[in-house]
Amino acid sequence: MLGGESVDVALARAKEHAERTGAVFIHPFDHPDVIAGQGTIGLEIVEQLPEAGTIVLGIGGGGLAAGVALAVKSLRPGVRIVGVQAEQAAAYPASLAMGEPVVVDPSGTMADGIAVGRPGELPFEMIHYLVDSVVTVSEEEISRALVLCVERAKLVVEPAGVVGVAALLAHPHAFEPPVVAVLSGGNIDPLLLSKVLRHGLAAAGRYLTVRIRMSDRPGALARLLGTLGELRANVIDIAHERVNARLHVDEVEVKLQVETRGQAHSDEVLGALGNEGYKVFVG
Repeated sequence: MLGGESVDVALARAKEHAERTGAVFIHPFDHPDVIAGQGTIGLEIVEQLPEAGTIVLGIGGGGLAAGVALAVKSLRPGVRIVGVQAEQAAAYPASLAMGEPVVVDPSGTMADGIAVGRPGELPFEMIHYLVDSVVTVSEEEISRALVLCVERAKLVVEPAGVVGVAALLAHPHAFEPPVVAVLSGGNIDPLLLSKVLRHGLAAAGRYLTVRIRMSDRPGALARLLGTLGELRANVIDIAHERVNARLHVDEVEVKLQVETRGQAHSDEVLGALGNEGYKVFVG
């Protein structure tokens, strides 16, 4: 049975279904057996990387973080545990500040696997005492982390599962090394993956979208493209507009989507176009 547009709504409908049909309801994070099962990840980390200084992992309802924190702190109390939430679905910072679970609206995040509006009662108590800190990451930071995992590590990770890497990329000096980032889940639709990858490349400065106004004369477009070629910027898409109310009669506007090697290269391209006398508008 499918139902609900969020984890919280789905849980409510699952409970209703269980009560109506007699089915057994198994909570995905607010249950001691589930938390204990998640804790085996912590045992594996301690066994395979005993010198770990910090473990960074995503938090939704809190079952994974609670289990890992309990297992690790029982064996290695000095290891720091850092939880990560998406900015658009961050119930834990507010809950920890209040000292009890509070409700937020978990909307507008690609990390739907951790988009939980209210922490679980049991995980919250454990995280309150065992997790050293909880940080948040933006959608751009999540998408950049997803691109890194696919491009460099050849790992397909869902947005919710890559928030630990996103936190490391956003604040590389904030964690005591060696750092373990837990990648939790690869449940991502191919169409969403394609969209998120494009977004991540843009956030990393690898895609540059610009509008350029220039004189409407023969050879002007060829000169512009030649300049981009000399800068080693790859033109992905181009639109040439000659009639528009915002243009002078002797102007044209060219919209370009350009592939670059990163933010520094994008800045180099923009600077060079400006030095050539082009009117450049980003976005």
